[in-house]
Amino acid sequence: MKDKSNERYVKLGITGCAIALFALISYFVLSDMKGIREALGVLSGILKPFVYGAVIAYLLVPMCRSLEDLFNKWFKGKNPSAARALAIALSLLTGLVIVLAVLLLIIPSLARSIQRLVEALPGQIETLRAELEALLKAHPEWAQWLEKITGNWYRYIDEFLASGLPAFGSTLMGWLSTGATALPKVTESLISGAAGVVGVVSNLMLGAIVAIYLLARRRQLAAQARLVLRSVLKPSWADWVEKEVHFADRMFHGFFMGKLLDSAIVGVLCYIGCLLMGFGSPELIAVIVGVTNIIPFFGPYIGAIPCALLLLLENPMHCLMFLVFLILLQQLDGNFIGPRILGGSTGLSGMWVMFGILLFGGLWGIGGMIVGVPLLAVIYDIIRQLTRAGLRRFGQEKLFDQYNKEFHPSEPVPAKKRGQKKPPQA
Repeated sequence: MKDKSNERYVKLGITGCAIALFALISYFVLSDMKGIREALGVLSGILKPFVYGAVIAYLLVPMCRSLEDLFNKWFKGKNPSAARALAIALSLLTGLVIVLAVLLLIIPSLARSIQRLVEALPGQIETLRAELEALLKAHPEWAQWLEKITGNWYRYIDEFLASGLPAFGSTLMGWLSTGATALPKVTESLISGAAGVVGVVSNLMLGAIVAIYLLARRRQLAAQARLVLRSVLKPSWADWVEKEVHFADRMFHGFFMGKLLDSAIVGVLCYIGCLLMGFGSPELIAVIVGVTNIIPFFGPYIGAIPCALLLLLENPMHCLMFLVFLILLQQLDGNFIGPRILGGSTGLSGMWVMFGILLFGGLWGIGGMIVGVPLLAVIYDIIRQLTRAGLRRFGQEKLFDQYNKEFHPSEPVPAKKRGQKKPPQA
């Protein structure tokens, strides 16, 4: 008599190998077919307004829902279409006003900071070169030690700063004045950059129009998706998928809104600290620190590098003070501000946070680094639910309880409290 369990495991192994082989073949086919990649690139370019519109609508849905409920109360439910239209218009107008207000507050300060930096940069470089030269003359043993380590590189750098850089600038100005070959390339780069900016602005405008349609028909689209889901899955699986979709929505929205608020607070505190310590270009530094703080884990380090280099040219002591201040600010954010706002909503350990940022950042760039943490949290939760269902099916659910008792004695988001149903039996 055949062992049914062994036969089942063999079938599962064959199925898994077949899926892995199919995925591998698909990867090589898609990576080697230039035409398919170009077609996908064209398709993604065409659909960019829909992507922008979906992001705008997703960010505005909570405000739009609250305003629609408020207007329905005012109209006593007699004109739901007017309440919906007013809610959508007011939501878009509020979002636009917030964006414009932030830009009007930031752009003039940034322009002044960049202008001061450009004007002071040549003098700062010359001062730094002179101080380095005087320091090496005062301490010949340091010069010898530096020469042993780096060879003559520091002399080459000194010569370039003293004579090579001005000569290069004169040559470049000569090329531009005589209409040399560099001018068409510069012009082409400027035109390309301007076209890129125009493309982004046009996509955002079309995206706003798409967002209006999505906000107006969000209930209908949700009902259509539910009908499709119920038509292809059993009721038990459909219920579970709907619960996971709601969990993913809460995870993404809570993470994004919390991270934006957290980064804004960090940026304001950084601006206040830079003003109190007398740093140059405090607006520019605060914007860089605040924007890069949106990226989990690696964001503070990404923002610290350019700011530290700017302050190093201004004053090495300011650079050191800024690094110490930023470390203290990140400790404050990581131990007090962030947990109060985000509340550890993802439930991921530091290792998995780093894994999600590296994986999705490598796949999708900066956007992947931002969405990587909540996306991995959703995947982690799905695997956790399926694992528990599998253990329950084989009568091994005690292993799951023992694991939680040993490694997760207090769950941050218990399944029962968030309305999470157990996965259906396979």
